[in-house]
Amino acid sequence: MNALLEIEDVFVSFGVRGKGLTGKRGSIDAVSGVSLNIEQGKTYGIVGESGSGKTTLAQAVTGLHHASEGSIRYRGQELRDLPEAKFRPLRSEIVMMFQDPIGSLSPRLTIRSLITEPFRIQGMKDRDLDAEASRLLKMVGLPQEFANRYPYQISGGQARRVGVARALALEPKLLIADEPTAGLDVSVQGEMLNLLARLQDELGLAIMIITHNLNVVRHITDTVGIMYLGKLVEEGPTEEVFANPQHPYTLALLAANPEPDPDAKLMRIELKGEPPSILQRPSGCEFHNRCPFVQANCHQDVPQWSNSELGGAHRCHYPQIWKNNQVV
Repeated sequence: MNALLEIEDVFVSFGVRGKGLTGKRGSIDAVSGVSLNIEQGKTYGIVGESGSGKTTLAQAVTGLHHASEGSIRYRGQELRDLPEAKFRPLRSEIVMMFQDPIGSLSPRLTIRSLITEPFRIQGMKDRDLDAEASRLLKMVGLPQEFANRYPYQISGGQARRVGVARALALEPKLLIADEPTAGLDVSVQGEMLNLLARLQDELGLAIMIITHNLNVVRHITDTVGIMYLGKLVEEGPTEEVFANPQHPYTLALLAANPEPDPDAKLMRIELKGEPPSILQRPSGCEFHNRCPFVQANCHQDVPQWSNSELGGAHRCHYPQIWKNNQVV
């Protein structure tokens, strides 16, 4: 099957000033050579610590950031240098749901105005906005009387549903959800994930989920990509990555995640220090200064993508090295 979204060797760079007030301007790569594909009707989860480049990559897809290198193709059409006049019609097909459920909604507008605003932005004057508001509220499981409420009158979980209704108003093909369960109680998180899964089945949506919550990833995604310092370090079918992580960073994230099975035996590893700054990337494997299994050549040699036996891929010189080591 051809991918709906194809990201190939994408870089997103930002200008920085050198040392001192008169220092020359340079640039840093917040996203560094990322490639991935998302098929129609499938969900791809991107996981990583804060500052790993997850949201920056998503915003490059939507045109909120400019990709300095590489290719971003949607249904075969190149988006990277697409003029805004040509990109604008695609905004009804590629939509982003932002992280802050309340802050992303204008406090001056009613829920009806918020969820029908996409029709006005796209100039769809022939739509019955009252009927559309009713349809959208029903779609996300909110009472019809919510149409006349304002964002301050609803809960965080309800605001999330309003965000979903607004994002899906124009029946897009690709939904990018940035931390869709952030700040929600566990029970409400489950409701939100079930809602997204149901709407995906009904609408044939492709979904890119940006999160640090591995429980979200395991619950709803088909494929997962692990990002570190702006790079993908592991990718593969979600269940395979969870069951057989190849990269030590993936193992560390999984080990830190609460395990619902009390009989499960997980290796507990401790990462050294904090993630380095992208202003001063480590040489060789950029994870080597935190890796508990680091070997001599990891300091100099950059690991290339290698395929695993179970359908995934990774950037590690010694995949699953921990199987021959004691727990750290």
